[in-house]
Amino acid sequence: MQTILIIDDDAAVRSSLTLLLKRAGHETHAVASPEAALDFVRHARPDMMLMDMNFTLATKGEEGLELLQKVHVFCPGVPVILITAWGSIELAVKGMQLGAFDFITKPWDNRQLLKSVETALDLGSQRPATELPKTRVELDARYDFSAIIGASDEILNVLTTVARIADTNASVLITGESGTGKELIAEAIHKNSSRKRERFVKVNLGGMSQSLFESEMFGHRKGAFTDAYADRTGRFELADKGTIFLDEIGELDLACQVKLLRVLQDQTFEVLGDSTPRRVDVRVVSATNADLPRMVQDKTFREDLFYRVNLIRIHLPALRERRKDIPLLAQFFSERLSARNRMPSISFTPDALAFLQELPFPGNIRELKNLVERTMLISGKHRIQADDIKNASTGTEMQPVASLSNTISGEMTLDNLEEKTIRDAIEQHQGNLSKAARSLGISRAALYRRIEKYGL
Repeated sequence: MQTILIIDDDAAVRSSLTLLLKRAGHETHAVASPEAALDFVRHARPDMMLMDMNFTLATKGEEGLELLQKVHVFCPGVPVILITAWGSIELAVKGMQLGAFDFITKPWDNRQLLKSVETALDLGSQRPATELPKTRVELDARYDFSAIIGASDEILNVLTTVARIADTNASVLITGESGTGKELIAEAIHKNSSRKRERFVKVNLGGMSQSLFESEMFGHRKGAFTDAYADRTGRFELADKGTIFLDEIGELDLACQVKLLRVLQDQTFEVLGDSTPRRVDVRVVSATNADLPRMVQDKTFREDLFYRVNLIRIHLPALRERRKDIPLLAQFFSERLSARNRMPSISFTPDALAFLQELPFPGNIRELKNLVERTMLISGKHRIQADDIKNASTGTEMQPVASLSNTISGEMTLDNLEEKTIRDAIEQHQGNLSKAARSLGISRAALYRRIEKYGL
């Protein structure tokens, strides 16, 4: 039986938590002070800790932060969940920076607290990585990764992480460039979890205006505002018992971030036009191609929201970082197009595959898919050669990396390469951003973000 150490100077809190956790089948040990907590961890190793942040009227959390660092010395790797008031979330964020697993706010919701506890215990008791499947064949034998194409070490590392955390309730943040397949990884997390028979609800936050946020996410009642002619069910309610995928979370403005944080904190919300709080049970998976840590520093993304969605982070490598998978992906896209359009199956010559592996692909997998399909339709051949790919390319963005590097003096970073590729694509299409985005294999929104990033 797993042991949970409760550290709180309030006897009522200790009694309440002890009763709640014992009813859930956990062994508990409760102490009232940092000194008693340190004495316990010197002689025993709990499986998890629930820790208050304030122990005297005179402190503002310093004792809690100091205790957090000390217990990590005696019990490295043991998850710690912090207990704090809503007004002290900034203090909880500091605790997360020091290695806390999660934080809950007073007054807490019992169901949400137990979910956080179970997630911490699940992740803390995961099998060592040596016991997890090591090859793609072994992974496919135990998990449903049918939508993920690739066998490179880079993609195997991603899938191994997904296998480890899929069946927990941990919130996941998927990062990576546009076109790397973040949505597919989010779906893989859902399909390999205990929630797989429930809904997987996708929300593109990048395309959602502030005025529509509450209605889209939480729903509204008929007559709640002008044009509210009928009741609407929000995305969170649709995802109840399942998974909600918050794509492009980095595009959300600050006012909406506050509203999102509230529902992620206690999984309750109010429908517009209805003051009765509603409760949901959802797994939250988010994705972004933005640099959220930098946005936190720039005060354009809330730090407390960042730690709430960033319990587990999965970074997807760019296609240029997993070139071994390009032939597999090219063949997959060609077979899918052939089946969809009742075309004969095609194959690639070795020189065609070698040429594809040399390309920079700033648009990643989406760009590769577009290039393969365009080549098949233009060439009409049963066996694709390198020249067929060159003839189907749309401009200088298809130059191999080696060729591009010859045109630039000095050292060249990936950002330099991406900037030049985008600049060349815009010039190639005479400023037509729709055509430039299409040729790069990225969306207009993604192109706009890169234009702003590089000041083009």
